[in-house]
Amino acid sequence: MNPVTERILAAASKIILGKEHQLRLALACILARGHLLIEDLPGMGKTILAHVIARVLGLEFRRVQFTSDLLPVDILGVSVYDRNEATFTFHPGPVFTNVLLADEINRATPKTQSALLEVMEERQTTIEGETRTLPSPFFVIATQNPATHVGTFPLPESQLDRFLMRMDIGYPDARSERNLLMSQGGRENFAELRPVINADLLIKLQSAAQDIHVSDALLDYLQALLEHTRQSARFTNGLSPRAGLALKQCAQAWALMQGRDFVAPEDVQAVFPGVAGHRLHVVSASDAGKNWADEILRSVPVG
Repeated sequence: MNPVTERILAAASKIILGKEHQLRLALACILARGHLLIEDLPGMGKTILAHVIARVLGLEFRRVQFTSDLLPVDILGVSVYDRNEATFTFHPGPVFTNVLLADEINRATPKTQSALLEVMEERQTTIEGETRTLPSPFFVIATQNPATHVGTFPLPESQLDRFLMRMDIGYPDARSERNLLMSQGGRENFAELRPVINADLLIKLQSAAQDIHVSDALLDYLQALLEHTRQSARFTNGLSPRAGLALKQCAQAWALMQGRDFVAPEDVQAVFPGVAGHRLHVVSASDAGKNWADEILRSVPVG
């Protein structure tokens, strides 16, 4: 195990109880320089997880509560005329930070969603003809309620693809829930949480993840997974080349966290559901809700 990432996870696990796997997925996504989408029911800990990740990584954090009346300028910023100076002064929006929590992103209108997702892709924004670069590192952790909830605008497939990974949190086990109830939700512990690393060290970890070796045999396995989804009649479309790159990058980050300098098949298998789940859409409504990622992994041999 990588000692630095283990310290990060140990600190976060003091607040996010019983969700080590979800924390590992979130950290792998960030090490792979990607954005994370968390989809679950209200009250499952989506927001506090984003707070905790930002705090232990020593990053600047801002939150935007998405609503139907939120406008793009509320996220990006706006220039305001200063009569004393006779000039326009730019007031940066909350997107100018290291970690932006886009809370309940699917409650905003498509126009506002698109403004954020464009920034996610480019890591810069052009406002009134001037291009402004966002701080580095920059990540979006977006949360959304299930599409069946009232007042939601589901993200289209092209915008879902901007998120490197999607995951849910799920209900806690009985022991973790009891500890949660006894500690009043762990909020008092959050105030005592201190950064484990800083932005500079995070950037070094990201570079180290990119250097993790990926063998030809491992690439064969990865391509076999992609090809299986493209040949399957169950899905409207198979995984794209960009999804293949996402899978490789996340597997490299997972291998780094495991303390290895090469990617193994189990690294690909660990991140595959998070990378592929929101990119695969079934043809038949009767197949919706099934765990196709696990079935694909069982169907494709390692070598």
